[in-house]
Order: sequence, then structure tokens, then C-alpha cells
Amino acid sequence: MRTNLARLIFSVCAVVASVSIAAHAQSTAASQDGLRPELALGYNYLHSNAPAGDCGCFNLNGGNVSIAVPLHRAHLSVVGDIGVARAGAVSNTGLDLTLSTFTAGLRYSVPRFPSRLRPFGEVLVGVAHSTGSLVDGSASNVGNAGAAFASLVGGGVDFRATRRLSIRLVEANYLVTTFDNGSNDHQNNLRIATGIVLRF
Repeated sequence: MRTNLARLIFSVCAVVASVSIAAHAQSTAASQDGLRPELALGYNYLHSNAPAGDCGCFNLNGGNVSIAVPLHRAHLSVVGDIGVARAGAVSNTGLDLTLSTFTAGLRYSVPRFPSRLRPFGEVLVGVAHSTGSLVDGSASNVGNAGAAFASLVGGGVDFRATRRLSIRLVEANYLVTTFDNGSNDHQNNLRIATGIVLRF
């Protein structure tokens, strides 16, 4: 299972790196409109609905890092995102869970927005990995805890503090995962993030 996860993570990273290298050669024109390669570091909060059978709602806290490289004159960027969040006690079970996501996709930034604010929307897909007593216990029915489909759909707003530094005021994404849960094998999560963005 760990070998399969390592291969999936390597594949996602390889795709992001390949597209980023190709896009970097075209990023000069995009940077004239304010889009530049960027590295974002942030805190994220997740609200999840697992386990199945009742609301099962619980909260996770963690962080994420993302890399965005602009494409040529399209207000689009190739994005890679890694997020990790943990809950010490899931619902009423008292079990813990750590959820990691590895996703990549496209981001659209609103061009020439008339202020220091830059809104954006994004769609990313990849894999999710879960560990902890909730999924590692002998009674667990999560057969695909090592690697399940994950998708992030949403957007956010950055505030440009300086030419090189922005503040990610908010980023909100609908995070879908497809871990086995003995019911519908589908989890709906809300991920809210904030942090800093370093622009190159």
C-alpha cells in the first residue's frame, strides 16, 4: 500500500513539475499583468462529515503549501497543492485521523482587478491519504486509506502587500474524497485556508 501511495505521489509531483517547467518559459508575458510564479504557505481548517451513518461532523486543523506557475497570457496558472490536517478525536468515537491531500490543476486569476485584491478560482484533482486510529484499527473498513481520489474546487482572494508578498485573506474549497466508509464511499469536506504568498 505504501509503495502504491509513493508511486501516486511521485506521479502527481512529476506532472506538476513537468508542466511548471514548460510554463515557466512562458511566464514573462503573464508576469507583466501581475501574475508571477508563487509559493503559498498557509493554515487550513477542514470540516468533514465522516464516518457515515450519522452526521459524524468533525473538524481538522493543519497546513498546506502550494506552488503556482502562470501560463502565457491566459490569466491561468498551473497549481500543485499539498495539504495535511489532523483531528485528535473524530465525532464521538474518540479516534484520531490525519488526512493528507496531493492535488494539481488550474487556477484562474481575475485580470486587472481595480485594487490590491486579486480574486481567483481553481479546480484541482489528485489523491488523498489517511492515517490514524480511525482508519488503522482492526475494525476499520477503509480498504483504500492509503490512496483515494481527491478533488478541490473553489477559490480565494489575495491582498498584495508588496510586489513580492501577498496575504491570502481567505481560500475556500469544496474537498471531495472517496475513502471506503461502508456506506456511500464519499466524503464532503469544506477546507478554509489563510496564509502568505511569496511571489517570484
